[in-house]
Amino acid sequence: MIEVKDLIFSYGKDKQALHGIDFTVGKGEIFGFLGPNGSGKSTTQKILTGILKGHNGHVSLFGKNITNSYNKEFFKNIGVLFEYPYLYANLSGLDNLNYFASFYPKEQRQDIEVLLDRLAFKKDYIKKPVSSYSKGMRQRVSMARALMTSPKLLFLDEPTSGLDPAGAVLFRNIIEEERKKGTTVFLTTHNMLDADLLCDRVAFIVNGNIAVIDTPKNLKMQNSNQKIVIDYMLNGKRENKMIEASELKQGISLPHDEIISIHSQEPSLEDVFIQYTGRGLL
Repeated sequence: MIEVKDLIFSYGKDKQALHGIDFTVGKGEIFGFLGPNGSGKSTTQKILTGILKGHNGHVSLFGKNITNSYNKEFFKNIGVLFEYPYLYANLSGLDNLNYFASFYPKEQRQDIEVLLDRLAFKKDYIKKPVSSYSKGMRQRVSMARALMTSPKLLFLDEPTSGLDPAGAVLFRNIIEEERKKGTTVFLTTHNMLDADLLCDRVAFIVNGNIAVIDTPKNLKMQNSNQKIVIDYMLNGKRENKMIEASELKQGISLPHDEIISIHSQEPSLEDVFIQYTGRGLL
């Protein structure tokens, strides 16, 4: 679905943002593109969606080189959720979506009110101006815009930004539902929980270079210290001890009256990111 080879991009003579990156994204895959601010992830997404031009290297979407593919048919097949919602503040959410929908064939468009209901949008705000919306409500309208043409390829930039925990869970479920339909998702985010729960594979990018590409599970396992923490009661006191995971094969030999819990010391995806890049996400 996406193929990138030796992608280079510069904003000026001394401002090279991408230093020859390579990756592929398969059909129906959720691919996470993760990095701190200024790492090159937004630049990459803008190139893939046709916003930025003038790159070097090979980039193809839908099996076609994008240099010659930015046409009406291309834009019919993609949906984009930008990090900052681009909406007309004086129009209602419904009017915004009807306006954007007018650029696409009627047979391709979903019913907007049904789509907003799927996104748990507050019905009493549907005809109120966007200027009166919270960030979470604007995010729902923006997601509706990305989904309304049933795209084959979704570009999602910080999809759960501005959402409360229930809203974030709803959006993750919707992204999973889209993947089950065969939609490919290119996800750029600072949110490691989203990446860990959703992505089939992730790429860590820093300073315009990709440090590693793998599944979240493999990355965490490969960087685990193989330690286990056991919480237990002994003589009325709560204790804990760290042991090697291999020691559990012989059973729990330490003196105890009751085992309370056993926890692996598997690193979080953010811990792994810092190990590979030496930087946090912000």
